[in-house]
Amino acid sequence: MNKDQVKGRLTEVKGKLKEVVGKVMGNRTSRLTGKAEQIVGKTQASFGDAKARLKKRQ
Repeated sequence: MNKDQVKGRLTEVKGKLKEVVGKVMGNRTSRLTGKAEQIVGKTQASFGDAKARLKKRQ
C-alpha cells in the first residue's frame, strides 16, 4: 500500500465517523462534511490504487 491509499482510506473512515455523529446529534453540517470527506478519501484511495497498478506493470 502506498501513502495515498492509506491516507485516502483513513480520510474515508474519518468522514464516515463525522457523518454518523452528525446523524446522531442531528447536525446537518457535520453529516454533510462527513459525506464530503468520504468522497475526498475515496478519490485519494483510488488515485493510490491507480499508482500501485502502474508501478506493478513496470
